[in-house]
Amino acid sequence: MSDIGDWFRSIPAITRYWFAATVAVPLVGKLGLISPAYFFLWPEAFLYRFQACYLPWVILGFNYIIGGSVINELIGNLVGHLYFFLMFRYPMDLGGRNFLSTPQFLYRWLPSRRGGVSGFGVPPASMRRAADQNGGGGRHNWGQGFRLGHQ
Repeated sequence: MSDIGDWFRSIPAITRYWFAATVAVPLVGKLGLISPAYFFLWPEAFLYRFQACYLPWVILGFNYIIGGSVINELIGNLVGHLYFFLMFRYPMDLGGRNFLSTPQFLYRWLPSRRGGVSGFGVPPASMRRAADQNGGGGRHNWGQGFRLGHQ
């Protein structure tokens, strides 16, 4: 028994702890001390651990951990933030000039409406025309209704 103990103490510390964890964790799950589902996914930490606005930085951290290129991630984050600022924040919130716009040839090649599909919350044009012809109602005539604040 001393040979196994001597061998275990002779391996480097990180390898020793990693090896011990690879033996202990499945054993704890198999004995039912902790549910094995918690070893795969900790739902609260995964689904709620960070907010969506931090996602680019979380991805950057994961790439750093697995040894990926952090420079590429930083450049991507910088370009994304610059685009968001120039397209939305500067013109809308600060009243500045709109520096970025979609080129017209992209609208010609890739129209924003195709085959009866339109924007979110807006029925396709064919259904709008039919509703207009029927007096504005679809299947039911709900009446005129009342404006809020008036009796």
